Amino acid sequence: MKLAARVVQVPPSMTLAIAAKAKAMRAEGIEVCNFSAGEPDFDTPAHIKAAAKRAVDEGKTRYGPAAGEPKLRKAIARKLQTDNNLDYTAENIIVTNGGKQSLFNLMLALIEPGDEVIIPAPYWLSYPEMVKLAGGVPTIVQTDAATGYKITPDQLASATTHRTKLFILNSPSNPTGVVYTPNEIQALAKVVIEKDILVVSDEIYEKILYDSAKHVSIGSLGPEIFTQTIISGGFAKAYSMTGWRVGYLAGPTELIKATATIQGHSTSNVCTFAQYGAIAALESSQDCVEQMRQAFAERRQVLLDSLSAIPGLGCAPPDGAFYMFINVSKTGMTSLEFCDELLETQHVATIPGIAFGADDHIRLSYATDMTSIKKGVERLDKFVRSRL
Repeated sequence: MKLAARVVQVPPSMTLAIAAKAKAMRAEGIEVCNFSAGEPDFDTPAHIKAAAKRAVDEGKTRYGPAAGEPKLRKAIARKLQTDNNLDYTAENIIVTNGGKQSLFNLMLALIEPGDEVIIPAPYWLSYPEMVKLAGGVPTIVQTDAATGYKITPDQLASATTHRTKLFILNSPSNPTGVVYTPNEIQALAKVVIEKDILVVSDEIYEKILYDSAKHVSIGSLGPEIFTQTIISGGFAKAYSMTGWRVGYLAGPTELIKATATIQGHSTSNVCTFAQYGAIAALESSQDCVEQMRQAFAERRQVLLDSLSAIPGLGCAPPDGAFYMFINVSKTGMTSLEFCDELLETQHVATIPGIAFGADDHIRLSYATDMTSIKKGVERLDKFVRSRL
């Protein structure tokens, strides 16, 4: 069987593959400290689950509008107005099967063969592959510790060509946890306007911030940049609703209608009663979000203190999300070698940085319990010391 070229050029998700291997080892009775999955270990808050159960009992189990339940689209628009200072209405919103589908729909609706999409590295591993599947060309711009793993305005300007259509901005970032400051966002917005390109801001981690970090939506900085901005968001990370598969895309009405057409011919509507859980998430108390954020903050500090005592590793404190991006170059191993041997010998699951465009790093997710974190770091320490 000859498969389509678009599939052959796209590798499977490395994060999902390693998470699956860790789960298989656990099923065999092996104690694995799993730092691989970007999935909160908390249960979905009770009031959100209750809302979905009520929706089932009330018969909200039928097909719905492809673009999402009107009440949820309105709730998302209100959230973006109130939290992010973005002047959207329900017509500017489509509800998708997770934040991932919102971005995939966007690429299919916007990118044509040969169009270039600027992606700062390290990047979430699905960005380049989505661009390729849409027939576009990923333009990878390398960042490093010297710039805080952030693309600079000069880099963005230099990477832009007459074929550039879109710039992907992810703050807070997966995998680095960096958060762009308001001034940095303003400087990038200026370039986007001058170069007359579009920007999609992936804000799935916007509620998970530490210390003095502040999240700013790039589209909120003025009427010009607002018209060139698209927002991708969802409920998975802040509300621990990963399996619910509810995300959204916000942008110009014409674009949202186009993505609704694509969704209508692919998945149709998001699970109807799950959308009522999402409505409850937005319209109820946000105390649950803060409680989980505080738990992540505590885990972050424990990890930072522990990792600083391990020789040969380098790690900048993340300002948001729940990841540590660790430089392992002093071990002399590639990220894949490091992660494979760490899992096989110490039963600690991490993600190779090569998946994110940085082969001298690994990613640790601290969306796991404190016991696993402490035990996993002890094993990591033992492993690293044996390799130096």
